[in-house]
Amino acid sequence: MPSSTRQLRLGAFLMQTGHHIAAWRHPDAQADAGSNFRHYVALAQKAEAAKFDAIFLADSVGVRSSNLPSLSRTARSDHFEPLTLLSAIAALTERIGLIATVSTSFNEPFNVARKFASLDQISGGRSGWNLVTSSGTGEAQNFNRDEHFEHALRYERAAEFHDVVTGLWDSWEDDSFVRDKESGQYFAEDKLHVLGHRGKHFSVRGPLNVSRSPQGRPVVVQAGASEAGRDLAARTAEVIFVAHQTFDEAKAFYSDIKGRLPAHGRHPDEVKIMPGIFPVVGRTQEEAEAKFEQLQSLVHPVVGVSLLSSVIGGFDFSEFPVDGPVPELPETNGPKSRQRLLLDLARRENLSIRDLYLRIAGARGHQQVVGTPARIADQLQQWFEEGGADGFNIMAPWFPGGLDDFIALVLPELRRRGLFRSEYEGRTLREHLGLARPLHRNLDTHRSDHAHPHATAVPH
Repeated sequence: MPSSTRQLRLGAFLMQTGHHIAAWRHPDAQADAGSNFRHYVALAQKAEAAKFDAIFLADSVGVRSSNLPSLSRTARSDHFEPLTLLSAIAALTERIGLIATVSTSFNEPFNVARKFASLDQISGGRSGWNLVTSSGTGEAQNFNRDEHFEHALRYERAAEFHDVVTGLWDSWEDDSFVRDKESGQYFAEDKLHVLGHRGKHFSVRGPLNVSRSPQGRPVVVQAGASEAGRDLAARTAEVIFVAHQTFDEAKAFYSDIKGRLPAHGRHPDEVKIMPGIFPVVGRTQEEAEAKFEQLQSLVHPVVGVSLLSSVIGGFDFSEFPVDGPVPELPETNGPKSRQRLLLDLARRENLSIRDLYLRIAGARGHQQVVGTPARIADQLQQWFEEGGADGFNIMAPWFPGGLDDFIALVLPELRRRGLFRSEYEGRTLREHLGLARPLHRNLDTHRSDHAHPHATAVPH
């Protein structure tokens, strides 16, 4: 019998050869995945056949490490620009959502609004924008800067960037384009709205030259968990992708975010919180652990130290003994919440540098579960039913096998418990996620703050 009427939301987080840093060395991994379009199409079609809500693509506008010895030993240097890739995948899928990461640090709002609006039209209402602020120095150096914007400034800019993009997405009302050949009227003039934005960081007149999205507007996703990130998410996000190590951390974050929403005139159901999970699945516990140890054995120490240095906020661990303790660190100008999560983990469990890099070699700070389908389903169910998550982003250890294992072994267990769909009920990403189709801001008579238009009822 189903244990819950509320159901999990699941994203398939696709990353080249897989999420484990040594995944490309796995004998069954697609080693050229970063440059293999058919590989991504096959993964997206598998996820759609399994009825995932969406596929999710991370991105950076530069190679992920300046440490050449490490970079040359990982499959992280070549990957497609995500909107180009998802536009092609859109033509070869029908229902699954398509979420791409695009940074506010090195883009302009009009271009981002136009690209996602176009993807939404191409896909029939399935696009989502993962709004991030870039943190890697290598990215800044590709855009006329030696260093990144300071952390608080990045989020200030991101907040204004979001408001401009969502404003542009409402340039046209749903029925603007009458295209009446007889009268010669192509669009109704009173249904066109010029944004006319002038702010601290951006001056954008508009309107957007793409019609309004089939789902009202693309879904806005965010991944920040710092204080600045939480504030921005509570005001603007519709999905939050976050990393937690423990259920207590997840529950505290979930409660904090949901508790911030009423101050912005938002209902808790308007934001879906989806932590990442790195599942290594075996039919027995021993089989799962053997799969995991196989991957761990492939991590070169140079790669492990470089990965930790990057994930923890750009601190160079190469000068420290790999089997010594994790040193005290200065506060990073990079991802502050991830640095705190990893330092807390190292202190809590007395981990060496080697121990800590092996702990994040797969999940990069996200929850990691190695076990049977029942064990993995138990953890997902607990977090979901006890106030830690609305769903999860599945981070397969290697591709395609890790995703195949989750689909073949874990999804049937979740369905047996009544926790996940067997068929899609809608066609748009909003419908999959149970998010409302927002009213056009100029038609919203219930709320004067045009940055947060009132939404129609959430479908169930």
